[in-house]
Amino acid sequence: MHRHRRSLLFLAFVLAIGGILGAFNLPVSLFPDVSFPRVRVTLDTGDQPADQMVAMVTRPVEEAIRQVRGVRELRSTTSRGSAEINIGFDWGADMGRALLDVDAAVGEALPHLPPGVDVQAIRLDPTVFPILAYSLRSDTLTPAQLHDIAEYQLRPLLSGVAGVAQVDVQGGEVAEFHVDVDAAKLRSQGLALTDVEHAVANAATIQSMGRLQDHYKLYLLLADNQPATIKALGDIVLRADAHGLLRLADVATVVMDHEPQWVRTTADGHDAVLMQVFQQPDGNSVQIANDVKQRLAEYQRQAPKGLHIANWYDQTQLVLGAAGSVRDAILIGIVLAALVLFVFLRNVRVILVALIVVPATLAITVLLLTVLHMSFNMMTLGGMAAAVGLLIDDVIVMLEHIMRRLRDGGAGEVRERIAGAALEFTRPLTGSSAATVVIFLPLAFLSGVTGAFFKALSLTMASALVISYLLTWVAVPLLAEWLIDERHAAEHPPGRFSQRMLAGYERTLGRLLQRPALVLIGVIPLLLAGALAYRQVGSGFMPQMDEGGFTLDYLSPPGTSLDETDRLLQQVEKIIRANPYVDTYSRRTGLQLGGGLTEANTGDFFVRLKNGSRPATADVMEQIRQQVAARVPGLDVDVAQLMEDLIGDLTEVPQPIEIMLYGDDETQLDDTAKKVAAAIGKVDGIAEVHNGINPAGDALDVRVDPAKAGLLGLDPATVAQQVSDAMGGNVAAQLPQGPKMLGVRVWLPPASRAQVEQLATLPIRAGDGHVVPLSELATIRAVQGQPEINRDNLKRMIAVTARIVGRDLGSTANDVKQVLAKPGLLPPGMYHELGGLYAQQQTAFHDLRLVMLAAIALVFALLLFLYESFRVALAIMVAPLLALAAVFVGLWITGIELNISAMMGMTMIVGIVTELAIFYFTELREAEQDMSLHEALRHAGHHRMRPILMSTIAAILTLLPLALAIGEGSQMQQPLAVAIIAGMLVQVPLVLLVLPVVYSVLRKPSKSADHP
Repeated sequence: MHRHRRSLLFLAFVLAIGGILGAFNLPVSLFPDVSFPRVRVTLDTGDQPADQMVAMVTRPVEEAIRQVRGVRELRSTTSRGSAEINIGFDWGADMGRALLDVDAAVGEALPHLPPGVDVQAIRLDPTVFPILAYSLRSDTLTPAQLHDIAEYQLRPLLSGVAGVAQVDVQGGEVAEFHVDVDAAKLRSQGLALTDVEHAVANAATIQSMGRLQDHYKLYLLLADNQPATIKALGDIVLRADAHGLLRLADVATVVMDHEPQWVRTTADGHDAVLMQVFQQPDGNSVQIANDVKQRLAEYQRQAPKGLHIANWYDQTQLVLGAAGSVRDAILIGIVLAALVLFVFLRNVRVILVALIVVPATLAITVLLLTVLHMSFNMMTLGGMAAAVGLLIDDVIVMLEHIMRRLRDGGAGEVRERIAGAALEFTRPLTGSSAATVVIFLPLAFLSGVTGAFFKALSLTMASALVISYLLTWVAVPLLAEWLIDERHAAEHPPGRFSQRMLAGYERTLGRLLQRPALVLIGVIPLLLAGALAYRQVGSGFMPQMDEGGFTLDYLSPPGTSLDETDRLLQQVEKIIRANPYVDTYSRRTGLQLGGGLTEANTGDFFVRLKNGSRPATADVMEQIRQQVAARVPGLDVDVAQLMEDLIGDLTEVPQPIEIMLYGDDETQLDDTAKKVAAAIGKVDGIAEVHNGINPAGDALDVRVDPAKAGLLGLDPATVAQQVSDAMGGNVAAQLPQGPKMLGVRVWLPPASRAQVEQLATLPIRAGDGHVVPLSELATIRAVQGQPEINRDNLKRMIAVTARIVGRDLGSTANDVKQVLAKPGLLPPGMYHELGGLYAQQQTAFHDLRLVMLAAIALVFALLLFLYESFRVALAIMVAPLLALAAVFVGLWITGIELNISAMMGMTMIVGIVTELAIFYFTELREAEQDMSLHEALRHAGHHRMRPILMSTIAAILTLLPLALAIGEGSQMQQPLAVAIIAGMLVQVPLVLLVLPVVYSVLRKPSKSADHP
């Protein structure tokens, strides 16, 4: 290897430079590019009742979709006139193919559905939520002008940014002409609304009448009768006869107004137009944000006066904050590791080797991420930060071994002794590195959200460890040959503290070897503390991250008008504005943050908090929730951080607690859901309980008498159409105005149809032309809104949901189980299942337990391969298994829940402790050839104590910034770092004291070699 030192170091240098350059081009996003196995189908039929909708639309489509290959679960929600079907597939399924299969199945069912059903199918992925959002406000521009600026100027401008999937515009007003017809004047002229509509439609035409060739020119003949102004519309001729011309202005008022809308959007208490930017799945969110900001800055120079564009959501702030935190954690870790090396070795050149190799390892890891088409995200960055503590292990033990061999002297030059030490250390280095890498193999088989997110972290860490092994084996010796000569090979003599520590260690080990039972004095308390901590530690799912903002979903009573809902929400806005930690907020009513339409009594806020010193986001949002609940009666609210809400939507997990009740009796289901909601509401930690009954708003049922209508030359459909034209209007024409089309809506004036009583007097034109009030043909009665109908895998279901405040998921769910187990709560024939985040947690924990068992089995198999001895393998495995007890103690002391991140750390600690045990045992095997067993055990401990202490302290200090959750986004890796540090705190006594004692017990001292 020495002969090719230049080429090998140059290759490492080139790869590191490639990684540094690749880092500037690697996409940056919040989470890995995950293909969530979910397809959503939406069905719209107008205003059909929910029960008829299920029978005629939802059930046939469900049955068709259920036959699609790979469908794992099917859940539908049907309300008046619409249905939403969520289809779940297995993780890892080809979702492009799955979407096509679902489309094909729905297409086959479409001919059997009622006419006019609108169907849409989409894949769900993290890009369903925006990465950027802006508000447009002005004191001088109208809402219609703001909407036009957003729709026709900014939307095309930003859609051209590379990586942008779409730009969604919400709120504002869409301009259109209103023709408010005076019913009395129209009746006096013997005309109906349909006559006005036909006249407007026929007048506002443009059509080709052929071509004319005159000499050398060819002309296109156009008939362009489109009125362009309000006056021109008023001059449209309705009738021309002997009595003269009857124009539109004679029977109607034409005004410029806006489309009827049942939505409202605000920003910081002012009416606003909201604009949201969505990225492509493989887009670079940071680059997109920079490009969008640059284009908006350029647009501001020529924007209309008085236009104010403000950002109210920027996902890249969290991404960049997390990246900065990870960067700082890595730098702090490397500096602390260098200090550890200096304290123990006091050799600047040795430290320089470590400061070259560790960053080079990270750079080459980035290059590998580029080759694998991965991105910088919370998982890959966290994996690199967590890996630094393990990378430094390899470098430290190799450098310490080289310095030890140089200190011991021997024949040959320094270069030859360094090469010999590296060659001598190849086997233990390979075995120890394999012990840490092999634990990541079972993680490749994880599924669900755990696998989707943590596979990226595992792949990053495993890649970094493999690269670290190669560089430690190749580059460290070559760099040591270059930097270390005879002058720098000498070590400072050990200080008084080191000598005392070594002497104390040897005395302690000697006593334990003479009386092995004494080791139980340390082991039993550790096991008892671990057992106690296991019972006390709460359990969760994903680590909770402080995102610096949250969503507040709200719901007013069914049927509440838009104006009344707005009145309630103005009180909520006062509460939000009064909070000193709120930076900005936006509000949608009748809309959702993701862009979907809802009823006028529901919507959401997004609240962004100020940077700097402030309480945790969870505390602020809970404070605001409590204030709203206390001061705004009649409004149900639900708060969540945005990413938590996003993942819940993508996995169809609405809340942490979800109790799915199954039955066929609608009344019985509703009554039981109310009882269950009331029962679990008494559980400590349960908040925001919802019984799952979601009634639609009240309706006015207009029943046309067919006989009475027939006597007047009408039928029910004709009467319904006349009512629809009068109340909702009919867009009779579309007129061009610049880049947009303006509708011309013909209807009755708002004042003549604003109250329920006026509906009965609505004029209906009979077949012979005379007009009668609607009340003569139909009966009008108010009907209560029908609740939504939920079905799960073709079975009727109601889901009772709740959030958890101030308590962990596992213990709360256990209390909920006890409540559900009480006799009499559920009637005979009805059964329940627990869903929500708890079900996801149980699935993830089951998979991770299997992963841990597989990791332990693989490590044991590796030890058998290395030593071909069950005794050795069993003795070594005692240390990592005992370290697991310390992990629970560490989580308990720090108040961190046992979640999937912590369980990842527990799995990794098995390999980390085994790595040090292999180093110890390699030294022991060499010493056993010339010494008795007890002497060899003391000799191995004496020589391995320093490198084990160095690597342990360096790794702990390197992981400390992550464990302290310093910076934005660091909470995601905090449980993993705490779990690893807790295990590392006990690995030194476990490897240096417990392992030798266990091995001496398993093997008789009289033998000089171990036999299986």
